[in-house]
Amino acid sequence: MWFLVCSSSSSSLHPLVIDSKAIHQNYTAISEFRVLNRRILGECPNPSPYLQVNVSSKSNLGDEELITVTVGGVMLPSENDWVAMISPSHSDVSSCPLHAAMYAQTGDLSKLPLLCHYPVKGMYMTNDPDYLSCKNKDCQKYDKYGKCELTTCSGTLQFHVINIRTDIEFVFFGGGFGTPCVFARSNPISFANPNKPLYGHLSSIDSTATSMRLTWVSGDEKPQKVEYASGKSQTSQVSTFSQDNMCSSALLKSPAKDFGWHDPGFIHSALLTGLKPSTSFSYRYGSESVGWSDQIEFRTPPAGGSDEVRFLAFGDMGKAPRDKSAEHYIQPGSLSVIEAMADEVKSGNVDSIFHIGDISYATGFLVEWDYFLLLINPVASRVSYMTAIGNHERDYADSGSVYGTPDSGGECGIPYETYFPMPTPAKDKPWYSIEQGSVHFTVISTEHEWSKNSEQYQWMNKDMASVDRTKTPWLIFTGHRPMYSSSSGLFTIDQRFVDEVEPLLLDNKADLVLFGHVHNYERTCSVYQGKCKGTPTRDESGIDVYDHSNYTAPVQAVIGMAGFTLDKFNRQNSWSISRISEYGYFRGHATKEELKLEVQEKLRTASALSGRKRPPLER
Repeated sequence: MWFLVCSSSSSSLHPLVIDSKAIHQNYTAISEFRVLNRRILGECPNPSPYLQVNVSSKSNLGDEELITVTVGGVMLPSENDWVAMISPSHSDVSSCPLHAAMYAQTGDLSKLPLLCHYPVKGMYMTNDPDYLSCKNKDCQKYDKYGKCELTTCSGTLQFHVINIRTDIEFVFFGGGFGTPCVFARSNPISFANPNKPLYGHLSSIDSTATSMRLTWVSGDEKPQKVEYASGKSQTSQVSTFSQDNMCSSALLKSPAKDFGWHDPGFIHSALLTGLKPSTSFSYRYGSESVGWSDQIEFRTPPAGGSDEVRFLAFGDMGKAPRDKSAEHYIQPGSLSVIEAMADEVKSGNVDSIFHIGDISYATGFLVEWDYFLLLINPVASRVSYMTAIGNHERDYADSGSVYGTPDSGGECGIPYETYFPMPTPAKDKPWYSIEQGSVHFTVISTEHEWSKNSEQYQWMNKDMASVDRTKTPWLIFTGHRPMYSSSSGLFTIDQRFVDEVEPLLLDNKADLVLFGHVHNYERTCSVYQGKCKGTPTRDESGIDVYDHSNYTAPVQAVIGMAGFTLDKFNRQNSWSISRISEYGYFRGHATKEELKLEVQEKLRTASALSGRKRPPLER
């Protein structure tokens, strides 16, 4: 456990504050753009009197648009010129100096923040290849003979804009991200329907598959409806959260509490009841007053105890911009991974999805949740999207998390649990189990207390011990932080977690253990206490087969390769069977006799694994 202390004199600063940039590098992804709020806002030298910022859409923005921003009247184009998208548009720097001490968690100790809230995204004007050469000229002054005697330059950029409910503006800056100054601003631009119901996603509430939960976001606090299955209707429950709900400390405000805050609107949730397992239905959500979503077709998962289930699993996905913008935290593989999964879902070969921690990587910059929800919508609106909590959703000092790092940016699980209500026992107890087909999934939180005699430990033991293996012969245990990894890094492995929880896996004969946190793919032998208790045999098709009719120990796999910058392998371990550092996800197909698992990498199948009377694995 550690803490930060800030003072007006750098000589009296606590060492952890002085070194905060290095300390936070692994937690908050320090970059020039990330720490804009800590840059001194200077005076732009010799601004052109002709400067203007024009936007292709003046008002009534749609729910998703690629809009053109044109900067004109530039006298001397510079590679340091850039444009920021600001939301809401009423940014004001006048009070920021009063809050200077609150920003140390960005890792930058400059004297004056740039804005009192964070730019959603920014883009250098050099993304227009003709900007620096001034290929596009405008005449600003003519002589008495009609000949142009003063020209200026212009450039255009395209921004991917989605409905985040508050009006936006575009600001033209000089000085780059490091020494910014304001040149000009656009007029505020509003969305056509800031109350529009958006970003609906589904989750299972139990193992019967006769009810599903639909969650969506709107700017309207009045209850809305979901209409489904040819005539059924349910009214939504409405919730939200505020800055006051975010975690922080008395001395240092978190991003979520201060400059990273963005109003989340209202989160609606409704139960779709009276369904049948493994059956397709259609639905729409909204109301007559705020509008309706499109009609969407979804498929319920198979009920627990039925013959088979097909699922996808992964961790650490996040999101990436669909334009050339810089954002505070980018997970470059997320776009290709979600597109590949969407193709699978569209084909009808997926019953459910499990995202095991590090969900959006918003980490206190709340507008990022909207972009993430849009990203997953093609899959999460059509099949059950189940989640586990990770360090970037929950961890914060003195908040009750096992690890006192600032990884959540002050969110402390509140946005995550509001956007993704799982069938958990209570608030801030994000563990649960669910059965689909022939599999019992035990989903835990590695960020909450798991030591012996803790509530979660007792729950894990009871849950796994109660599995009826004649009904669901396969037991898959999943959480975020791994027990085994050949990639070293800060907090990669917590040996205490291994010592406390691994015996439960062996005692309850868990077949497969899935973790994320490390950003690659790695599969073990049947491992316990760092030693191989069983190894697979390779069949004629090149598939590794683990025979769990003669159970020895669980097979463990790290599957954190869905988006975040990939980790390299830097150790060779005797228990490591397969290692792949490529973007992808995990695909499972379970019957009562066989569990076949594949890794989808480079958008193609890398390997598969099968077995009998309990699991197999891949290559």
